[in-house]
Amino acid sequence: MTVPALADNTTVLLVEDDDVLRQEMAGYLTAQGYAVREADTAAAARAVLDSRPVDVLVLDVNLPGESGLSLCRQISGTDGPAILLLSALGDPVDRIVGLELGADDYVVKPIPPRELLARVKALLRRRTGGGKSARSTVHVFAGFRLDVAARQLTAPNGVLLLLTPGEFTILSVLVENARSVVSRDELMSIIAGEAVETFGRRVDLHISRLRRKIEAQSDQELIRTYRGLGYMLDAKVSVE
Repeated sequence: MTVPALADNTTVLLVEDDDVLRQEMAGYLTAQGYAVREADTAAAARAVLDSRPVDVLVLDVNLPGESGLSLCRQISGTDGPAILLLSALGDPVDRIVGLELGADDYVVKPIPPRELLARVKALLRRRTGGGKSARSTVHVFAGFRLDVAARQLTAPNGVLLLLTPGEFTILSVLVENARSVVSRDELMSIIAGEAVETFGRRVDLHISRLRRKIEAQSDQELIRTYRGLGYMLDAKVSVE
């Protein structure tokens, strides 16, 4: 088996009290070449975090004893791992609270293994070199500021543009691959984990809405479509 290059030297900590689900996720990520650590409580997770660097923390919200949200709150302000929250509850309020506490992503269980992999990859893509975490990154392009930590896009005139999680993820990928075409299939895998037609239409919808929001604040055509190939952000990007 060929190990994906992205997995090299990458550690994922899975914090989930459902043994069967945790072992399923761990087995899949291990097979993809990731170094996987497991914990079933917040205390056990903290012990792992204290013992070695972790790149991505996959954290169940509803843990026995101390909740996952409590652990998220404690480590989100540090240079620690990117945080993917898992919850059996689909309440939008829970998602908002999790993101406000510093999580980088949020997904409702059960999560297919391929979607878990896609989301882990998406979080890793947002990281920059030099030991700098995604939380300290601001991308600047054509007067816009994309703040990865705050998950906010600010227009050149200072207006804060509201993006859905899917729009934010897609824009982050386009920004990190500025002036290079990102395939539709790659975007599908990042937002869904499954390359099927329904998700293809979702990508197109996200792109359409994202383009309208950005170009309403700019006189440039920043997101270009390349038929049969994918999409490209046509702008020079700098990182603060």
